[in-house]
Amino acid sequence: MPTPNGPSDDANAQKRDAFLERLLQSTRGTFELFSIYIGVRLGFYEALATGGPLASGELASRTGTSERYAREWLEQQTVAGILEVDDEKAEARKRRFGLPAAYVEVLVDQDSVNYLAPLARLVAGAVHPLASVLEAYRTGGGVPYADYGADLREGQAGINRATFLNQLGSEWLPAMPDVHARLMADPPARVADLGCGAGWSSIGMAQSYPRVFVDGFDLDEASVDLARRNAMAAGLAARVKFQVRDAGSPELAGLYDLVTAFECLHDMSQPVTALKAMRHLAGDRGAVLVVDERVGEAFTAAGNDVEWMMYGWSILHCLPVGKADAPSAETGAVMRPGTLRHYAEEAGFRRMEILAIDNLFFRLYRLHV
Repeated sequence: MPTPNGPSDDANAQKRDAFLERLLQSTRGTFELFSIYIGVRLGFYEALATGGPLASGELASRTGTSERYAREWLEQQTVAGILEVDDEKAEARKRRFGLPAAYVEVLVDQDSVNYLAPLARLVAGAVHPLASVLEAYRTGGGVPYADYGADLREGQAGINRATFLNQLGSEWLPAMPDVHARLMADPPARVADLGCGAGWSSIGMAQSYPRVFVDGFDLDEASVDLARRNAMAAGLAARVKFQVRDAGSPELAGLYDLVTAFECLHDMSQPVTALKAMRHLAGDRGAVLVVDERVGEAFTAAGNDVEWMMYGWSILHCLPVGKADAPSAETGAVMRPGTLRHYAEEAGFRRMEILAIDNLFFRLYRLHV
């Protein structure tokens, strides 16, 4: 029988047991994610993809690692269902392990939009300053972006790279026909990319539109150094420049045909100031594009199909980073369309248009000056 104040004891026990199972599965997933981190950082997956199946000694030799550690990792990956073993009954050092062909795209192929291995680096980076995050929760302060280190910075770059290189010029920017036409035309268009990070959005635009010149702006010196190296490797250093600079400088007013901010506005302590800078750069005739997370219009207990992830990034990284400087809008990763609309209106934009792009993670907003 139900108690007067709640469900029956049996119902509570079932709910408890389901939650216990959920926690165990979450622990399993956490271990698997960090095992993927090891495999990515040490080049294990790449070695298996190009030379496997391999025995533990062969993998260790190809990657410059310890055979005993390599063997433990190979066995763990097999028990986790990621790798396959040719003969599980063979002597430990003679067992040969292979990476299934179906997993190569996800774990090795950096050019594929299905390449998700960088998630492991992102999560490692998100928990890197965990003690500082706890202190921020107690004091109401923030955690500087630089404290999250190379894993967060390079993981973010890796997870977005293929999307920016493959979809910016083929789907996203063509959804604004007037902007697309201007980027294709002469005289060469100029693009400003705010919060450019490792530069893949800037590089993607320059690759898609061979006439344009792109200026990437970011306040993180390590990110700008990485972006410069990426542009050089892509052969685009003459048309893509990166600067550690305040994009609101008066001499930049009205110089750009397109001004963009990809997945960064919600991290900024003063998003309205950033949007004012974007309007300033675009002048009266330039276009402004903000790309951010595809969260729901309003909070619901169930959330939408990506909010579980976005809130995860927010509690560990985006909100603490956004509160690192005062005053702060305290936005967090779950920046809903109404919140951005309010910021845009405060920054002086006339209206906000949501572009008709079907993407699981991102929503594209064009802001009209």
